Amino acid sequence: MTPVPQLVSLVAPGSPEADQYRALRHTLEQVRRNKGHRVIAITSAGAGDGKTITTLNLAGALAQSRDTRVLVIDADLHRPSVVRYLGIDQQGTPGLAEAIAGDACSLSTVASEVGTANLSVVPAGHCTDGAYELLNSPRFESLIADARSTFDYVLIDTPPLVPLPDCRVVGRWVDGFLVVVAAHRTPRRALADALNLLDRDRVIGIVFNGDDRPLTPYSGYYSYAARTEPLSPPARRHSSSRIHN
Repeated sequence: MTPVPQLVSLVAPGSPEADQYRALRHTLEQVRRNKGHRVIAITSAGAGDGKTITTLNLAGALAQSRDTRVLVIDADLHRPSVVRYLGIDQQGTPGLAEAIAGDACSLSTVASEVGTANLSVVPAGHCTDGAYELLNSPRFESLIADARSTFDYVLIDTPPLVPLPDCRVVGRWVDGFLVVVAAHRTPRRALADALNLLDRDRVIGIVFNGDDRPLTPYSGYYSYAARTEPLSPPARRHSSSRIHN
């Protein structure tokens, strides 16, 4: 496995950028402690906002706890990219699509460990029956229930909210959402449209990607909290993510 350099939680866990994902991890730990949330969907308004990088870095940060089991599910059946970012060759192997389409594939069959026993991944697989129909299946609900009972955290990388209905289908089975926004890229109107498609009470926060301003000497010590409405441009760097209040 050779992850891309942007996966700082996996390739550079001691870096200031990785510290920011640990702060995001702290937010989720508090949400789980206070509300019991453990199945989280990570989405964005449109494509290219950094939701998959955010999902994998957050998963890596969570898995740094020795007693925490983390599962990443690639539910973006239109444009799957989790295994590509991780540098895993999954050609010909089953994934989420196969596990939903047939009873022969269980969650344990399609989930594989990534670098550490604490972190596992379910690739998207090969979708031939239509992504919406697969994600709308009771079989998908059963797989999420299995994941919930097996792992401490389940992070689901979903398709973007505005152009596709898939994330809203997945939303029936998750505890909350993180919405990823790309600084200098995501239009404010697109973010507003995306949030209007979700139940605001289930939006844990907005994670900003892509600010090109330099980090300060205190970059690893920001205060993190949740916010569920459009914000002003944030102060963050490309390879890290931050939840704002």
